[in-house]
This record gives sequence, C-alpha cells and structure tokens, in this order.
Amino acid sequence: MAPTATYGSWPSPIDAALAAAHDGRPESVGFVGDEVWWTAPRPTEGGRRTLVRRRADGTEESALPAPWNARTRVIEYGGRPWTGTVRADGTPLIVFSHFPDQRLYAFEPDATGTDGSTYATAAAPRPLTPLSAVGGGLRWADPVLRPELGEVWCVLEEYTGPAPTDVRRVLAAVPLDGSAAEDRSRIRELTDDTRRFVTGPRLSPDGTQAAWIAWDHPRMPWEGTEVLLADVTGDGRVGPPRVVAGGPDESVPQVGWTADGQLLHLSDRTGWWNLYRTGPDGTTAALCPRAEEFGGPLWQLGLAWFQPLANGTIAVVHGKGATALGILDPDSGELVDVAGPWTAWSATLAGHGSRVVGVAASPRSGHEVVELDTRTGRARVIGSPHQDPVDPAYYPEPQIRTFTGPDDREIHAHVYPPHNPDRTAPGDALPPYVVWAHGGPTGHAPLVLDLEIAYFTSRGIGVAEVNYGGSTGYGREYRERLREQWGVVDVEDCAAVARALADEGTADPERLAVRGGSAGGWTAAASLARTDLYACGTIIYPVLDVTDFAAETHDFESAYTHSLIGPPDEVPARYRDRSPLRHAEKISAPFLLLQGLDDVICPPAQAERLLARMAGRGVPHSYVAFPGEGHGFRRAETMIRALESELALYAKVFGVPRDDLAELELRS
Repeated sequence: MAPTATYGSWPSPIDAALAAAHDGRPESVGFVGDEVWWTAPRPTEGGRRTLVRRRADGTEESALPAPWNARTRVIEYGGRPWTGTVRADGTPLIVFSHFPDQRLYAFEPDATGTDGSTYATAAAPRPLTPLSAVGGGLRWADPVLRPELGEVWCVLEEYTGPAPTDVRRVLAAVPLDGSAAEDRSRIRELTDDTRRFVTGPRLSPDGTQAAWIAWDHPRMPWEGTEVLLADVTGDGRVGPPRVVAGGPDESVPQVGWTADGQLLHLSDRTGWWNLYRTGPDGTTAALCPRAEEFGGPLWQLGLAWFQPLANGTIAVVHGKGATALGILDPDSGELVDVAGPWTAWSATLAGHGSRVVGVAASPRSGHEVVELDTRTGRARVIGSPHQDPVDPAYYPEPQIRTFTGPDDREIHAHVYPPHNPDRTAPGDALPPYVVWAHGGPTGHAPLVLDLEIAYFTSRGIGVAEVNYGGSTGYGREYRERLREQWGVVDVEDCAAVARALADEGTADPERLAVRGGSAGGWTAAASLARTDLYACGTIIYPVLDVTDFAAETHDFESAYTHSLIGPPDEVPARYRDRSPLRHAEKISAPFLLLQGLDDVICPPAQAERLLARMAGRGVPHSYVAFPGEGHGFRRAETMIRALESELALYAKVFGVPRDDLAELELRS
C-alpha cells in the first residue's frame, strides 16, 4: 500500500523541466513531394520553431538549424509560415518566414555547394523580401508557391506608421529569384487593401480562380467573414473579387477546392460549423449537416479542418468537445471516422494521393504527427511520436464533466483529480483544486495529455479545466453566451464548477485557486476581484483593463471587446465596471502575476498598473517578469520558473510542506 502523505506534498518524477521540454506541438503539416514536413517547437533553443522533414525512408530530421525560426507575426498570432514544392530536378524548394526579421526566405535543402557540400552547409537561406523600418515592418503568412510564375503568393501585412493599427493587409506575389530582397517595388500586390483582414489564396485546380476569406473591424473571424472569389489570368493577374459566401453574422474559417474544381467552405450559418460545396450551377449545399463542429475559430491564418483528396473524398476534423478525423463522401454524406486513441485533432491537415497527415493527441499521449492511408484505413504515428518520459501511472485520469451554472445552463469541464501511484492521502482529507480558465476567450481546452497539469496532479493538487460559456466546440449558441458578458459568464461558470466540486466533496472548499493566461488571466483576476471563493490565484500575461485596450493592444483584437463587452461609445461605464484593474481594491487573496516583457498583445503596462494599485494594501502577491518573452512563454527556462513559482504559491497558501522549491517572496 502506498504511503500516506498530505495532498500537495507528494513527490513526483514530473518536474518543471520535464513539463517545459514537452511544451508545444507540431504545427503546419504539409507535403513536399512524397515527404511530410511540419514545424516543431524547440524550447531549449530559445523557444524557436524549426522545420522538420520526414524523408521517404522514414527518417526524421530538423531541416533548419538554429537560430533559424519558422514563425510569422502576421496578426501577431501568426499562421502558416512555410510552403514547399519539388522542382523539376527532383529537389525540394522551401519558402518560410523567419521570426526575428519577418522576412521571407527560400532554401534548397538538397542543393550542393561547389565543394560538394549540402546546401545547409554551403549557404544559408536567401532572403526574398526586404526589411522595413516603419512600425512593425513587413510580415508574410499563409504562402502558396506558384513556380510556373516564379513567385510565391501570400498575405502581406505592411505597417504604415508607428501605431499597432497603422497597418494594411493584401495578397501579394513575391519573386522567387530574390529580386525583391532589396527592392519593395518588385513585389506585386494582387488585391487592394479595402478589407482589413485577409487569408492566403486558395487556387482552383486549373489555376483560373482564387478564393480567400476577408473580414473587417469590429467583427472577429468567428463572428462574420466573407468568401471572396476572383478570376486569375495565365500570367498571374487577379481580377475583381466577388462575395460568394459568408456575411456579417456568418463565420467562414476555411475555403478550398475539390479535385474537380468545386468550391468548398466551412460555415456556421446553422449554428454549427459545417462543410458546404458549391456546384457547377452555383448552388451551395451542406455535405454532412450535423449538430457538431467541422471547424473552429480562425486565430491563425491558414488553419485547415478539411482536406480534399484526389479520389473525391474529403478528410475532415469534426466533433463536439472532443474531435475525430473522418473521411467524408461528399456525394452520399457518409462519414467514416478513423480508428485510434486520439481525442483532439489540430486544425492542420494535408493530403497527397491516398495519404492524409494531421496532428493529434489523447489523454495518454501528447501531440503527434499521424498519417492515414485511406486505401487501408490504417492510421499510424509518423512524426514527433509520444514517448513516455516517466511511468504513465503518474499521468492524470481525466473526467469529462458537465456542470450546472446560473439559469440552469450547462458548463463543460475536464476534471483531473490528484493521482500518484506512490502516495495516498489521509482518508478524511480533501484535496486542493485549481480552476483553469483557458485563453481566447473564444477558445477551448482540449482533452489531451498536458504535463503541466500532471505536474500538479501528481503532487496531489487537482485541476479543473473549464470550457466556460463562450468556448468553442459546442456550437455558436454556446459561443454567443459570452456576447457582451465577458467578465460575467466566464467568472460565474468557473465559480460554479469550483463550488460544485466543493459541494460534492471532491475539493477542499478552503483550498481552491483560479488560474489563467491571456483572456484566462482576465477571468482569473476578475474572479479574485468579484468573488471570495478562491484562496489564491495565478494570473498569466493578462488583460486587466479594457477602458483603453484598443490603443494598447494589437490590431487584430483591437475591436474584440465590441462583442465581448459592447460598443465602447454606447456602454463606457460597462468597460470600467468589468475591468479587474478598476476593482483592485476588492482583491484580498494572494496572487502570482507572470508577464512577458515583450508582450504586444497584453502589454506589461497593464500588469504594472495592477501592481501599483495593490501597493500598500497588505495583500500578499508576487510579480515575475520575463525579458525576451512575448504572449505565450516559449523558452524552457521561463516555463520552468513559472511552474515552480506557481507551485510555490499553492504550497504557501494551502499550507503544504515542500522542501524542493525555492521560496516565493510574497510582498504585501
């Protein structure tokens, strides 16, 4: 029988370094000929993202050595940063965005130098685009190669002044010969800048039409977008676009084409993101109408929930809460799901012949690159395979729960009780619990193995991830619960879950905490200011004050509060009332504040204003700032300190003895 020990004091092999090393996931999968490529995180290499190549023989290698960083800053959250093709001589050509300078680069990994060395040692990737000293410069995303034209087509985000909103976005064509590397005039703009936001183009199979998505302030892409369609000439000229789908109250997050040239798009016109096809006669029909999601929120450009295949079927990511990969027959509507353990598929699919590649995870495995052979129906892991770094007996055992909130509304959550095979708690003891509020807030906490969660549960601290009203994955009506209710519904739903866990005897009501990052940081801070339910909280790169948020944040989210709180010129008092910063005097519980000093989305000035308001009030708190980190921590050393500081807060507040942590200084 395992020894008895106090909840929160259990020893665990899952330390902060292990959790940091496994943070992040593969993204942006794609085919280059028969090879599969993707981007992957490198937390121990300064938090960069490399390009990983899986050769036809099954070997896997990093194709971009440090310090190259395949990541774009378009709309700050980025998007697909690379594309590739096989040239006439059979060698690959890769184009990618390099994070430090945001230029597009091209490289040929199999080319050889004059001394016979490979390209990787013979020469560095060569720039295709120029630098700009104006504002945020020139940025590029969602590229599509047009080798027959000698160009790469993509989204150009160009800053025209110093303010975050001094920006324009167009579709542009960049020469592959490098002639635009020092000459901006060599870049062809394919569209005008009348639309505030655009995605990259999707070309019809014969190259005569291009489709893309556009929207404008104050809408966010999960509120209302439009599909634009334009003719394309043989020499690459794009004609005037026309709207063919979408609207102010209809969200279209992806467009594409079938192999025979019919337009596909996702739409939530029925209240659920479903897949639609426009036939040769111009009529549009749902291919598999269901009360579940076949799409999601477009937080990055180039996300792909569906992938048309050469045989006419379509690979789709779909589900309600959890997601599966399925193969859809668009003519019959028959949908067959792929067998496997995975419960969460990312919005990144690629297809080549009979092969489909995506990224998936489960409660027992991290995110892996998975390939499906549609001829056999067999799916297998081909990249970034999950390898248990510790005995999986230390992993949490999640429970999918539905709670009841105010007005009898349903609240979806994942509950992770404390779990450790080497320790048990005294029979009458109740464990502490931390309520996690996800970011977004138009986002979702997936049911997957997360070693950050295991870091706490294996030490005897439970975690409850709440998909509060406003979360994605449960239809538009559930999403719309947060409309003009941010700071109310999210706070109420998290509190309802916490109270229910305490009332049912699952959690210690005296040892509840709340934690969140970004929009989740807003929810955590608002929860501390508006309730006395929590003993402490962890607030990570938060939104704290929306009274002037539009002037402080980046362009993409500068009008987000119009739907989350209301039109600012109509309800200015509501902006003041909802902002946690304006109610700092009501915060009485200890808290930890974690902030990246390079964050342009939730700038450190907001965190510093909260600290100023807390000064001299006698509320214990700690502020840990990280130079060089932006919105979302990427460096291993940052994540290690953040996790250990968070555990130290709970140990101190919950009265848990731990001698394996540095003392967290709480100032009052």
